[in-house]
Amino acid sequence: MDKGLVIKNTGSWYLVKTDDGSCVECKIKGNFRLKGIRSTNPVAVGDRVKIIRNQEGTAFITEIEDRKNYIIRRSSNLSKQSHIIASNLDQCMLIVTVNYPETSTTFIDRFLASAEAYRVPVCLVFNKTDRYSEDENRYLDGLINLYTTIGYQCYKTSAINNEGINEIKQALAGKITLFSGNSGVGKSTLINSILPEQNLKTGDISNAHNKGMHTTTFSEMFPVDGGGYIIDTPGIKGFGTFDMEEEEVGHYFKEIFKFSAGCKYGNCTHRHEPGCAVREAVEKHYISESRYNSYLSILDDKEDGKYRSAF
Repeated sequence: MDKGLVIKNTGSWYLVKTDDGSCVECKIKGNFRLKGIRSTNPVAVGDRVKIIRNQEGTAFITEIEDRKNYIIRRSSNLSKQSHIIASNLDQCMLIVTVNYPETSTTFIDRFLASAEAYRVPVCLVFNKTDRYSEDENRYLDGLINLYTTIGYQCYKTSAINNEGINEIKQALAGKITLFSGNSGVGKSTLINSILPEQNLKTGDISNAHNKGMHTTTFSEMFPVDGGGYIIDTPGIKGFGTFDMEEEEVGHYFKEIFKFSAGCKYGNCTHRHEPGCAVREAVEKHYISESRYNSYLSILDDKEDGKYRSAF
């Protein structure tokens, strides 16, 4: 029996890089039921697994080792099912743009809340800095100030001008990093400027993905200098606050959680209860209105029982 790392998932088979350095195509053996997770994919990129090889040179995955964390999103077609995007992450880099296209603060905040819930550290990468007007640059600096103050590391990058690429490379060294973001934010171009040798592969994935592969999540790990990996997952549009209880939502907004300690009621939802320290902090601008509105939008979704796939 060999051990290895799942570095690619095409939906029908998995590519496992074994501890002796070889790459083996694997299928899943038997009925994988993971405790507590109803998932469309029991094995995810980033999983450490045990495999048994057969004569044909392929293998079966027989066991998944314990995960330190994972990120899941709701499957679009089955509301009760989830899809594991990746596991055993050291960090996530969320690629955002203030224009061409604009990433909404609601999307950013929902993503951050989900990552907090799954205990995955996130940093924000503001890309396409070469394209912004003076006003857009001012808005960008305001966002960086906001998220840095909350406690999120922020980077400014331009894949075209090579701005910030070295800082990103340093932050990737020795870590397993998930790259995520809306479509159009320049994720593939950014990966290409970090890993020029992957150019073809990233293009291949994108092209295949554009031909209607959105039902399959085609994830892949690329090795980076210094012993880390980038996990590229095309097309995360719907990113769900999966199984989050209403009273928990505030826990995943760092600054709301901090101020909530001063609320009169322990189960305060920070909407209309008397003695709410969070609403007071919003009024005094200790908590930004955009963050508070993002928080409320998650609560609204919970109440309506609807799931918004726009983030």
